[in-house]
Amino acid sequence: MLFEVFAIGAAFVFGLAMRPLGLPPLVGFLAAGFAINAFGPRLGMPPATGQILEYLANLGVLMLLFTVGLKLKLKQVGEPQVVGTALIHFALSVALFAPVTRLLFTDDWMVAFLVGIALAFSSTVLAAKMLEAKRELGNFHGRTAIGILIVQDVIALVVLAVFSGKLPGPWALLIFATPLLRPMLFRILDYAGHDEVLVLTGMLLSLVIGGVGFELIGLKGEIGALVMGLLLSTHPRASELSDSLWALKEVFLVGFFLSIGMSGLPDWNAFVFAVALGVLLPLKGVLFFFLLVAFGLRARTSFLSALSLTAYSEFGLIVAAGIPAAETFLVPLAIAVSVSFLIAAPLNRLAHPLFERYEARLQPYERAGRHPDEQPKNLGDADILIFGMGRTGSAAYELLAREGRRPVGLDADIYKANAHAEAGRNVIFADAEDSNFWNSVDLTGIEAAILAMDDIEAKLIAAKTLRSRGFEGPVVSQALYEEHVETINAAGADQTYLTMQEAGRSLAAHALKAAPREGAA
Repeated sequence: MLFEVFAIGAAFVFGLAMRPLGLPPLVGFLAAGFAINAFGPRLGMPPATGQILEYLANLGVLMLLFTVGLKLKLKQVGEPQVVGTALIHFALSVALFAPVTRLLFTDDWMVAFLVGIALAFSSTVLAAKMLEAKRELGNFHGRTAIGILIVQDVIALVVLAVFSGKLPGPWALLIFATPLLRPMLFRILDYAGHDEVLVLTGMLLSLVIGGVGFELIGLKGEIGALVMGLLLSTHPRASELSDSLWALKEVFLVGFFLSIGMSGLPDWNAFVFAVALGVLLPLKGVLFFFLLVAFGLRARTSFLSALSLTAYSEFGLIVAAGIPAAETFLVPLAIAVSVSFLIAAPLNRLAHPLFERYEARLQPYERAGRHPDEQPKNLGDADILIFGMGRTGSAAYELLAREGRRPVGLDADIYKANAHAEAGRNVIFADAEDSNFWNSVDLTGIEAAILAMDDIEAKLIAAKTLRSRGFEGPVVSQALYEEHVETINAAGADQTYLTMQEAGRSLAAHALKAAPREGAA
């Protein structure tokens, strides 16, 4: 029971302590890992605590990458701004970090080169976690960031194979045959149902077939979990499968952040190394921003994607641990990764306000011409605006269309918007948190607005901006939690309804209609 006392107790105390500070719980989990490492042995912590946490961390990372894959489209990874930015950024980062490491921390150029490689990657776990928490994995900037991270992870696997002397064998070529598994995987998911078997299906695909299966053919389990998710991303129940794994994945990921803190306590040199890299961290984000702008993306997309990628990577620790020449830098790298998380997590929470603050300075760097992430300026003859075309927004759209109204749906997920458009619905790609959209959109003819997106910040921005633009029609919103109702109304909504509460009322109305009381008029 001592493991539970140390791991769960410390994670709870430190995670809860972050809330009054406005920081995400993962910052507290990192601090808890260091606290367990520093004081645990004196208090009777079981020796196997670190190993157990590493095991749980591995499960969490595999499940996270699997759920990320479920929300991706394979063609997105091959887009020029994704592949080009990832490759150029990797080369320039190594050219920056390797000389700095050689000059300040080691006399060995090969070790400095390997440390530079480890620092060139960005954190897949942190970026995916923060984007998922803000419900921005499907947004254009979220998809761009995740695509770059996938390319980086492939580079990391190649580096690990070359420098550790463990090149994949011929069995690794089986990865090119994985698309042949798609019909079988689709059938499994079709028969999985909606209960605990669905959760077990997700665990089987991510941990067994993806994780263990890919390791058996000489590839990393992380890539296997991601590939399994990608193969299922086009299945109609991909989103349901991802949701079913959410709580389990979150618990396991607590182990990941604890295990980083458990990786070692810093000496003076490790502390100096981490502080120096913390000072250099903004250069990583600045480089991402200018590369994305150079590939034709708008300043806002480039800024938000770059901020998501501004952290050192846990994959760098895997590279350092797997290459004997770089093992002496494992603890300093772990401290540097932790410091980067402490810096990046709060900044990502403030990503949209930060862009609004510096928008005037960043927009001049945009290239002229049409951008891949351009948003519409004209809503046509629509009379009702629906933000968010998930299940709630889609249901509202269908009802309004049947009633003879002319709704237009807006969604920040370009692939979802395109899918709706291909199905004959008037849905366009647009982000309610993008000031450029609000500055250019024509609201003439819009009589009412519905806020059906999940993210609370997006709803608040949409409501406030509609009112600041002089929109006087009704603004109706849905809310997931009761504490959000007053906040959304204060931002400018006329009416805010709890989604599940309204679903219950609708069911009751249908029941009364189907079985009226005798004698009722």
